[in-house]
Amino acid sequence: MPRAGIAMSLLSSCRERSIVSGRTAAFTIRRRSAENDRLTLPGRMPYMLDFDSFKVLTFDCYGTLIDWETGMEELVRPWMAELGGATPLDLVITSFALHQAKHQQVRPALLYPELLARTWHDIEGTFGWEKNESRAKAFAESVGHWPPFADTVGSLRYLSRFYKLAILSNVDNSSLTRTLRLLEVPFVLTVTAEDVGSYKPGLPHFTRALEELERQGFAKDDILHVAQSKHHDVMPGRQLGLSTIWVNRRHNRKGSGATLATEAEPDLAVTSLAELVVLHKARSRFAAVG
Repeated sequence: MPRAGIAMSLLSSCRERSIVSGRTAAFTIRRRSAENDRLTLPGRMPYMLDFDSFKVLTFDCYGTLIDWETGMEELVRPWMAELGGATPLDLVITSFALHQAKHQQVRPALLYPELLARTWHDIEGTFGWEKNESRAKAFAESVGHWPPFADTVGSLRYLSRFYKLAILSNVDNSSLTRTLRLLEVPFVLTVTAEDVGSYKPGLPHFTRALEELERQGFAKDDILHVAQSKHHDVMPGRQLGLSTIWVNRRHNRKGSGATLATEAEPDLAVTSLAELVVLHKARSRFAAVG
């Protein structure tokens, strides 16, 4: 049967519902068709990933493990009070996503703190704020202070009992080192933009990770990539044939926030790492069919 799933019927109807609470669309479970390796489930029985067939979980960090939007908002909010006006914070975060993506595409070798400083100056220009070097410097140095999501550390501790963990991140090594202290679990591999001279959704993060993990004895089919951004992670992961989980952290908020909106189909969608843990714990309740 397809690697993507073990057969299980969750509902008597065709609607996709949460097995956690019974509410509609809490997360979506799909399988790939053997014919075209695309996710297909219109009117078909839902399927669940065979969690026990994977050995490594690779994670995006910022937006998935780290609540970077809250971190940026907490830094920027007092600045906006000083600047006056009524610019919504969500609009500032959206502006960040657009300007950051521009610099990542045009200057893929630029270290992340410098990219953040340039992005902040672009944000100032967008809203007509006076250029301020001290704010740009503080913005550039803020990464290590961005907090984990409330469910991150506990979920990682649980998942580390079953999998090797790795991170593929669009930051520099120094910033990621500060963040790793907040996550409290070991990672067998980290790949940063500084390491590969490229920013996701470029493929170098993924190809480097595949190469390094192969040296550690893991094949591509052993790897499950977990990320919040369809643009930066699910799309390139799918291009390379990786199994992917989309952590829809903004499920209860409008817009795509600090990432760009992109259409890409994951193998599984959840709204939090806590839901992923619940699914993993529930896996033993379902036996393979067929």
